Amino acid sequence: MDSFETFPEQEEAKRLLRAALADGPAHAYLFYGPLGVGKRRAALVFAGELLDAPERVARRAHPDLYVLEPLGDQIRIDPVRDLRRDLHMRPFEAARRVYLVFGAHVMNEDAADALLKDLEEPPAYATIVLVADELGSIPETIRSRCQLVPFRRLSQRAVKAYLAARGVSGETLDVQARVAGGRLDRADRLLEPKAGERRNRLLELARSVYLDDGFDPARAAEAVGAIARERGSAARRAVEEAATGEETSRELEQRARRAARGAERDDVLDALELLSGWYRDLFVVAAGAEGAVLNSDRLGQLETDASERGRAAEMAAETVRDVWRSFEFNVQTGLALEALFVRLRRALHGAQAAGR
Repeated sequence: MDSFETFPEQEEAKRLLRAALADGPAHAYLFYGPLGVGKRRAALVFAGELLDAPERVARRAHPDLYVLEPLGDQIRIDPVRDLRRDLHMRPFEAARRVYLVFGAHVMNEDAADALLKDLEEPPAYATIVLVADELGSIPETIRSRCQLVPFRRLSQRAVKAYLAARGVSGETLDVQARVAGGRLDRADRLLEPKAGERRNRLLELARSVYLDDGFDPARAAEAVGAIARERGSAARRAVEEAATGEETSRELEQRARRAARGAERDDVLDALELLSGWYRDLFVVAAGAEGAVLNSDRLGQLETDASERGRAAEMAAETVRDVWRSFEFNVQTGLALEALFVRLRRALHGAQAAGR
């Protein structure tokens, strides 16, 4: 069994990567596809095979591996300049050097221009792997210089098998596989000890938009932010506890801060998808398609809540998705969430009042 056999699905990506290992790698690759479907893991496995050191690469402890990740919401030009300086250093141990750029879709224009220069004429010993959640924000000049490796959203069957292998069973297995939405990172988060409590808090918040006469958008936004900060603090602690002493205190602090920011942002996006899924379920139930709901363990609540909302719930789900998409840009989280809850309140509470 090769290293890629442990990946669920993604047959096209695995075919391309196996061919690269067999025939010799190109100078640059662009892994692209939805969040949480295995792109980052595939990039690290690919790098491990190229450097003939899978375990060391998995720990990010190989001197010929260079990893660049967003600090905050963007990749700016200075980290790319650092990568370019490193790019012209010859390998320390292996026959090549491998550069992984995670979050390549959030490179700003200056960073993308700087990286393009080395994609045009890279050193013969370098392999650059860009990992992006979407292609649209990657300049065509960069795309055209990379071999594209597509990743697809995973099937519910694959996610279900992944969760079952981790001990989930019964109704919980079905619910978590639906809520994960084809993403293994979300499935992993659903396995965390406080995942159920977090989901309950967010779903009750989704309902309070239209059930609570005293609903306060600012307090709702703060509640989502507080949940995200909990995850950010946990991510920071995990980085600090895993420190090996091989990096300086400044490097460790930068990595811990990056992990915390990334975890907070991911948690806000997850919260938005959970809210959107709830309002989508309201619309689905109002349309009589109960078998298609994501939150199947809450079907009784959905049936009670859906009777007066229907079309308004569909519009609410799309409103949340619009805000989710806006996080591609450097928006202020608190203000964006508060504005979202104002819009949801107006749509859903107004629909309830109109139905009375």
